[in-house]
Amino acid sequence: METKRCLLIINPISGTTNKRGLDKLVRERLQGSGMEIDAAWTTARGDATRFARESVEKGYHTVMVAGGDGSVNETAKALCGSQTALAILPCGSGNGLARHLDIPVDIEAALDIVAENHIVACDYGTANDMPFFCTFGMGFDAAVSQKFAAQKQRGFITYIKSAFEEFLKFSAEEYIISANGKVLTEKAFVVAVCNASQYGNNAYIAPRASMTDGLLDVTIIHSGNPLTTALVGVDLLTGYIDRNTLIHTFRTTEATITRKSPGPAHIDGEPMTMGVTTRIESHPGALRIYTPSAERPFRPIITPMMSRVKEVGYNLSKLFAKR
Repeated sequence: METKRCLLIINPISGTTNKRGLDKLVRERLQGSGMEIDAAWTTARGDATRFARESVEKGYHTVMVAGGDGSVNETAKALCGSQTALAILPCGSGNGLARHLDIPVDIEAALDIVAENHIVACDYGTANDMPFFCTFGMGFDAAVSQKFAAQKQRGFITYIKSAFEEFLKFSAEEYIISANGKVLTEKAFVVAVCNASQYGNNAYIAPRASMTDGLLDVTIIHSGNPLTTALVGVDLLTGYIDRNTLIHTFRTTEATITRKSPGPAHIDGEPMTMGVTTRIESHPGALRIYTPSAERPFRPIITPMMSRVKEVGYNLSKLFAKR
């Protein structure tokens, strides 16, 4: 069997998962797969990008990242356009990219996906040349990302609390969006550009998005009254958001988004400030990712519900394993 060099990048502080002994577990679980696994632990922002870039230069077959969407973004952007494949061990708060790809949020189950050795050429997007693999957003979701990033505790409950507090004070903003030969002027609560279907935590902002179609799904949420706007949150969790009357969606390979002044934005959940003009582009098939060999089509209500049931099962298994 041909030996494949793999670098395991571990973010020790992502999410709530204890990473102690993770490198040993990975080696044991993938024994017999032909992978020769080295490990590196991040200590500062940018470490994952540097480790991954060095792996590409050294000809590694695979870079495996144990962390959340921020760590995945840091790692993946160094692999774009290379032959080095990305493997994801979801250990973050939202795990949006892993969930979109149907990679289990249980480490051992995720390693079983790696062992299947099923690698797919996936798309990614850029916002002013900054790569995103899940979503880029402006408006309410960006404001929530800023608030959530400042919290000491992470997880679904903290995210919902941050969203509710921000909702009470947030106001819609005007955007000019040029795409597909048309110019739209929208007063929007959210403008989200999606390479994948969800933000994370099974919140589906673009339920029909695909990472292999060469297109980006743009979701515009208009401002309604407090009740109708709040109900968009329900549709996010059921997968019916594209049927909501406050929603306008379209697909494109590129777009330009203009607003009146610089303001909050996020790339894969990481908050930042963007200028007046943002140029969006799709980059088809430029990132090789380990994914499950069996694809599961998205079905509203059913897919989100089954994902949550699986995750409850993983958590219960861990709980009983500790006893």
